[in-house]
Amino acid sequence: MAALGASRLRHEKGVSPDELAITVVSPAPQLVIRPRLYERNPEQMVAPLSDLFAATDINYHQGSVETIDSAASTVTVVAADGTSATLPYDRLVLAAGSDGFTPPIPGLAEFGFAATQLAEAVALDRHLHALARKPSSKARNTVVVGGAGFTGLEFATEIPGRLREILGKDADIRVIIVDRSEHVAPAMGSEPRPFIEERLRALGVETRLNVGIAALDENGVTLGNGERIETSTVIWSAGMRASPLTEQLPAERDKLGRVIVEPDLRVSGGSRIFATGDTAKARSDALGNYAVMSCQHARRLGAFAGHNAAADLLAEATLPYDQPVYVTCLDLGPDNAIFTRGWDSKVEITGAKAKEVKKEINEVWIYPPAAERTAAYENVLYARTVDF
Repeated sequence: MAALGASRLRHEKGVSPDELAITVVSPAPQLVIRPRLYERNPEQMVAPLSDLFAATDINYHQGSVETIDSAASTVTVVAADGTSATLPYDRLVLAAGSDGFTPPIPGLAEFGFAATQLAEAVALDRHLHALARKPSSKARNTVVVGGAGFTGLEFATEIPGRLREILGKDADIRVIIVDRSEHVAPAMGSEPRPFIEERLRALGVETRLNVGIAALDENGVTLGNGERIETSTVIWSAGMRASPLTEQLPAERDKLGRVIVEPDLRVSGGSRIFATGDTAKARSDALGNYAVMSCQHARRLGAFAGHNAAADLLAEATLPYDQPVYVTCLDLGPDNAIFTRGWDSKVEITGAKAKEVKKEINEVWIYPPAAERTAAYENVLYARTVDF
């Protein structure tokens, strides 16, 4: 979205791609649809970008950024084969995203699963299918989800149906959410809670609250209160951290590793670097709210960051990022969801109608635009100017 924002402004100002080159650096020319990695067939949750880049005159360099030298205005990019290249920049937009946070719980790294990245989600999916080759047991049929936040709830409500497809409709599936919080979905507040709790009961999802996971081994987990749960599958979903590339920038960061940015998403006064998405802590309104690590905020942040990076180069005024409207749509199983509006999570839609909204979000809204210049530029303008 940042590259499209820059490309759109370049086109508006009649500047040629030779005069202002826009280059995206990433391991592959595709967008991983991370909000859908809790679903079945995660290997399909990618969208190709090569045709879109070609339609909007965006260059692509394959590899991963390893170092940022802000003094020299260069980045070092390492390819899959280990070779490296140094790329100069006039303006840099850091959109490196985030990774799941793995605390030092004994056994978590060895025996736990996650799905914040595509490879993790594919590994989990393969593990779930491999369970069908094991004899039925409590451990095989039980899934423990660490974290009762947004991602944990979507996993927990998706898993019963997903496992029964693999193990058989009569399999005695048990799903347990574990969280140190007093309630599920603690960040959403009290209004959505009764509906969420009712959906968990209807799906047979158990909760263990006010307690954490103390240790994992190949046969189960032990909770902080001493309870032992036999399981072959532990899905960790509690917490995210910004890309460690933010540590290389001369800027203050928050406890999630996000760079604290100025209103136009510039990293610091006079800097040539802008940060966006999960790498930026950006104030979203005049009430003191900040963008969260979500696709909803990342799209709009990207549109502003790319526009502003190009505007800065073209001696145009930059725009202050704002996103006063905040909504959530939480998936709660095969035929249910809940849609809320505002930072206090006022419930607007529930049940099947909310599920229709979630389906449209997951299958339409969060995907890149068509590989056609006009459509792409309209999409980025929409992301920058239209609230939900």
